[in-house]
Amino acid sequence: MERAECGPVLVANRGEIAVRIVRACRELSLRSIVVHTDADAGALPSRVADVAVPIASYLDVEAVVGAGVAHGARAVHPGYGLLAEDAGFAAAVAAAGLAFVGPPAEVVAAMGDKVRARALARRCGVPVLDGTDAAVDASDAEAAAGGIGFPLLVKAAHGGGGRGMRVVRGADELAAALAAAGREAAAAFGRGEVFLERHVARPRHVEVQVLADHDGAVAVLGDRDCTVQRRHQKLLEEAPAPDLPDALRAELHDAARRLAVAVGYRGAGTVEFLLDRDTGAPAFLEMNTRLQVEHGVTELVTGVDLVVAQLRIAAGETLADVVGPVEVRGHAVQARIAAEDPWEGFRPSPGRVTGLVLPSGPWVRSDFGVEAGDAVPGAYDSLLGKVHAWGPDRAVACARLAGALDDLVLTGVPTTAPYLRAVLDRPEHAAMAHDTGSVERDWPPDPASRPDTAAPEPPPSAAPTTRTVHLGTDRGPLTLRVPRHRAADEPTAPAARPDRGPTGGPAAAPAADGDPVAPMDATVVEVVVAAGQDVAAGAVLVVLEAMKMELPVRAPRAVRVDAVHVAAGDRVAAGSALVGLTSA
Repeated sequence: MERAECGPVLVANRGEIAVRIVRACRELSLRSIVVHTDADAGALPSRVADVAVPIASYLDVEAVVGAGVAHGARAVHPGYGLLAEDAGFAAAVAAAGLAFVGPPAEVVAAMGDKVRARALARRCGVPVLDGTDAAVDASDAEAAAGGIGFPLLVKAAHGGGGRGMRVVRGADELAAALAAAGREAAAAFGRGEVFLERHVARPRHVEVQVLADHDGAVAVLGDRDCTVQRRHQKLLEEAPAPDLPDALRAELHDAARRLAVAVGYRGAGTVEFLLDRDTGAPAFLEMNTRLQVEHGVTELVTGVDLVVAQLRIAAGETLADVVGPVEVRGHAVQARIAAEDPWEGFRPSPGRVTGLVLPSGPWVRSDFGVEAGDAVPGAYDSLLGKVHAWGPDRAVACARLAGALDDLVLTGVPTTAPYLRAVLDRPEHAAMAHDTGSVERDWPPDPASRPDTAAPEPPPSAAPTTRTVHLGTDRGPLTLRVPRHRAADEPTAPAARPDRGPTGGPAAAPAADGDPVAPMDATVVEVVVAAGQDVAAGAVLVVLEAMKMELPVRAPRAVRVDAVHVAAGDRVAAGSALVGLTSA
């Protein structure tokens, strides 16, 4: 297949990665077509692409493939997340006569099913952790957990990116973890199956980048360390993985290559491992059959443009023509800049980017999916962009990244940038003495260094416009300032559709003091209680979801539920009442 047959390219994604793929298409003189939902209408990917096509949902396989066919696409690049690891999507792309920029559908299915991938890794001689050999549900999970032992992980059987994972430290936590992980996996990937796996208390997270062509040739493009995480979400990534013995590095590279060959891989993929800090033993975690968020650090140390390589391989070129000999030079570090507030439990923070100045310099790279004035919708992942830095060694690369984060200016929404800047100064990070639990366990945000993002205080005579709400969430406690409802005689702007909520569901009732309210614009995932029910202090009343994070809203005391103002599927605005309560 000639390279020209690979274009035009439909970009089946959004945000930063969609912009990245469009720019790679431009480098290869390929036309780009992006799809977008109403929430992303006019967003940066649509502005930089050659064609922008509206669809109802990024997870609608028929609509996405149909957009490609209707606009003359010859290939589809899935990016990461959304449909990137959906075997049905890969099959639908191929059935429509388009090239899928990734491995064949059967490979996506084999490695996208984490249980099957574990079995294949075991057959290839790759070490795996104790776990279940099939997906589990509430009826069989307890017996399976007893065989594995606690603590353990409930993990999504499909998808990736840390979604659908919960640590379970005892049998009393298992049922809730199964339900939460399944909901999150279904929301993120369209499939809610989960399995169980032994939890490693103090692991490092190391991954190996592979690239393979249609002829079965496989190249290893070095490795990365992704140990700085929170709730299985990576925050800082670097290449190559530091402080890794040569023999262990070679072992991981060989294991990744064997696995890619055994499964008949094609395109870019990543084989991920956990390294036990206490024993040094490696264990297979998963294989991501797609481009990784952190691909940029590998590009900086190898000089290989992985997105261009993906497109060229999809067009039938051989690995030797695409990459040639691979040499790792220097060190690169990446910070993920997300619309989250680390000082409020990494609360997702949709809004609008009012100002953006990206860092620059000869050793700095910034990949962003937004510009000043762009909206950050609450319906999608909170990632705004990434800042990378390269140096001849790790210390220089980290210092350059610190300087770049100092130079980054992003206003309108809180971000992870100032917190990650502080992490780079931690001696444990410099010494590679941390593990995947360090952020949650040992590295809380310093209150003294919190950026001043609060609104000006109202004059003493004015009624307060906000109140403080304390929430327990599935990802830690939150203390939030939320809008206070207006007094009855206070004028308000007329609502365009006073009978409808933000997505056409019933509008939430105004909040009364003391009643639980939505801490941010969110979607109601589940209503746990009913009117007339007595509940204990701390009981879950409603489960919300915003920017892929679940927020269980709990009873502040022993109460009776007088009224329920929302239903599953409703979109609610910040400050809207969820349930009405009286003391039991």
